[in-house]
Amino acid sequence: MTFRNRQSMADPTVPLLRLCLVLAGLAGALGAVFLAMSAHANASPLLRTAAQMLLFHAPLFLGLGLLAQARRVLLLPVTVALLSLGLCLFSGDLLLRAFVEQRLFSMAAPIGGALVIAAWLALAIGALRVRPK
Repeated sequence: MTFRNRQSMADPTVPLLRLCLVLAGLAGALGAVFLAMSAHANASPLLRTAAQMLLFHAPLFLGLGLLAQARRVLLLPVTVALLSLGLCLFSGDLLLRAFVEQRLFSMAAPIGGALVIAAWLALAIGALRVRPK
C-alpha cells in the first residue's frame, strides 16, 4: 500500500457521502417495500413503476457518494439535489395516485422525470471536470 492510499483512507468523510448513503438506503428500502406491495393482484401498475424508479436509482446515490469522497466533481451536489427532488416528485405522484387516487399536483410526475433526466445530464457535464481531492 502506498503512502497516498493510506492517506486517502484516513481522509474524513465528506457530508455529501453521508447524505448519499442515507438517500440510497431510503430509495432502496422504499423501492423494495413498494415492489413487494405491487406483487399483489389488486395493486396499481403505478406502484410498480414508482418502486422500480426508486430501486434503479438507489445504486446511483451510492456511486455519487463514493465519487464525492474520492474526487472533486463539478456539479455533483447539483446532481444529488436534482435526483432527490426528481425521484420525490415522480415516485411521490405515482404513489399518491396508486394509494389515494389523487395527484401530488398537476404535472408532478413529468416534472420529476425531467429533473431525473437533468440529474443524469448534470453528472455527464460534471464528468468533464473531475479533479483529485
